Amino acid sequence: MHFALTHEQDMLVETVRKFAETELYPHEDLVEKTDEIPPELAAEIRAKAIALGLYAVNMPAVLGGGGLGTFDTTLMERELGRAGYGLQMLVARPSNVLRGCTGGQIEEFLLPTIRGQRHDCLAMTEPDAGSDVRAMRTFAKRDGDDFVINGTKHFISHADLADYVILCAATGDLGGGKKAISCFLVDFDTPGLTRRRGPRCVSHRGYHQCELVFDDCRIPARNLLGERDKGFDLMGQWLGSTRLQVATTSVGRGQRVLEMATQWAATRKQFGQTIGKFQGTSFKLADMQTELAAAQLLTFSAAWKDDQGTMTDTDAAMAKLFASEALARVTDNALQIFGGMGLMDELPIERFWRDARVERIWDGTSEIQRHIISRALLRPLER
Repeated sequence: MHFALTHEQDMLVETVRKFAETELYPHEDLVEKTDEIPPELAAEIRAKAIALGLYAVNMPAVLGGGGLGTFDTTLMERELGRAGYGLQMLVARPSNVLRGCTGGQIEEFLLPTIRGQRHDCLAMTEPDAGSDVRAMRTFAKRDGDDFVINGTKHFISHADLADYVILCAATGDLGGGKKAISCFLVDFDTPGLTRRRGPRCVSHRGYHQCELVFDDCRIPARNLLGERDKGFDLMGQWLGSTRLQVATTSVGRGQRVLEMATQWAATRKQFGQTIGKFQGTSFKLADMQTELAAAQLLTFSAAWKDDQGTMTDTDAAMAKLFASEALARVTDNALQIFGGMGLMDELPIERFWRDARVERIWDGTSEIQRHIISRALLRPLER
């Protein structure tokens, strides 16, 4: 295992960073102030990403995707992660579970999503089923050649921009309040499905979350994604990839924050000298650099293992846990270095600080990651 980048990987990093700096950064203030991304701007960014070959890079090349492996996708996501979340997610990396599409699902859902003609979101979380996903109450009942769905999902990211939802719903009872889960592809224009914006979030303005209500929503049985009652396995695949995404975007954002804090410390003067000469500041920079380097190594290691087919849930959990918590400390230290100016909306530091908070919650809380890691340690020794 080594992480010396090839010439092609260096070019990928350079291309994506330039794209972020020229096509995404300039719009961050607008998105922050309005909590919206104008549709024409979203379409323009998507078109430019497609033209550069940066769209759907995680999908197989034979289907029109970029064909990148996990490690190369991680490099790209690190650079995109430096930009505001709502903007960088316009450079779509469709959900990996769509690789499970078969038959007519390929033409109806998978291929248009790879081409940027349709956009997906994934609905797992419910008001009473967050970390405990097997407690979900949204139920899909078989009725002849259809499934009829009833229930509510919330905190569904970017559902307002999506054309269809990859829905995780219960299809059976395992006992003890736990459900068998299946996944379905549901168009948003399906009768019985209502979509509405959720409350405004303090993190990642312009990247909205929605509530979805299913009221006798009837879909054809052919929209079942994968096998019935096997959706928990698909969810595991999705969570592994998204936890790596959280880890690598946390590293990218942390690196941008560190660069800004270092520049400030090297030029801001107090008591007749730059504040970087005071250990109270310089030691913070040293800690920030060290933590980001460690977070990157954990993330790169997990991504490399995924390409070899050896990544475990623990690998993804450790990367997500450490990187998201490192980002929290990095942004907090940066705000302290900037002092009062760090809290002013003239600078993006307070935005980075706020945005960092959600990374320890979504796609599995820090507590869930610690549970995954500790369970892997203890389970072989339990009798």
